[in-house]
Amino acid sequence: MKPIGVFDSGVGGLSVLAALRAELPHERFVYFADTAYAPYGERGDAYVIERSRKVTEQLIAEHGIKALVVACNTATTAAIHLLRAEHPALPIVGLEPALKPAVATSRTGRISVMATRGTLASAKYAALRDSFAGSADVRAVPCDGLVKAIEGFDEEAISLLCARYMAQAGPFGDTAGQVDTVVLGCTHYPLVKNELQRHAPPALRFIDTGAPVAQQTRRVLASLNRLADGEGGLRLQSSGDHALLEAAAARWLARSPSPQGTTASAA
Repeated sequence: MKPIGVFDSGVGGLSVLAALRAELPHERFVYFADTAYAPYGERGDAYVIERSRKVTEQLIAEHGIKALVVACNTATTAAIHLLRAEHPALPIVGLEPALKPAVATSRTGRISVMATRGTLASAKYAALRDSFAGSADVRAVPCDGLVKAIEGFDEEAISLLCARYMAQAGPFGDTAGQVDTVVLGCTHYPLVKNELQRHAPPALRFIDTGAPVAQQTRRVLASLNRLADGEGGLRLQSSGDHALLEAAAARWLARSPSPQGTTASAA
């Protein structure tokens, strides 16, 4: 009954947490939003590695987590290999832009990947993209400022930025030369999927990693005989304003504010 740790630079990982809770309803989760040090996606690798290490160490020390989900594409690309090397007994599940299912489902062979600059500039993403060379035309769309707008509940900025980046991701359609699939390569972006869809034809496919990550987490825990069978639960923690995290959870997880959540510095 030890909890599963989940962390992101902010509230974006709530999209992954929602999928995890649906897939694993009997598990207890500790979600850590590193909002005092966000956004990761517009920082260098050294910065992201340092923060990922500190948050991971705190989740282990305070909660004795039995597994860790790195619910952040940028932290996965920059730090997950180091986290696994430093904590070999801890199962760690990470994220990567969902290019494989996108290529498998695209009919036009043209795909746009919306992500942070940190993810798109990483060697891990380049290797993933290059593995599909010849199978699809993959266009990168760096979405500067969108994470910050989502974190700040800035509806005007969200609307403007979604319109701008969807225009860059197109043209959309089901004929040759048109994009028919968009990969949401940042965990924040599924939270504003409805706004993104306003600028797309109904047939456009959006693909994110929440459900596949939840399914992989279940497989890993089952293989280690670590699946829980009791009552599930959730604890929220943040290195920044805890009230903002509670508000985000209430909005995107249909969760009422809870006194269980505590602010933690991970300093």
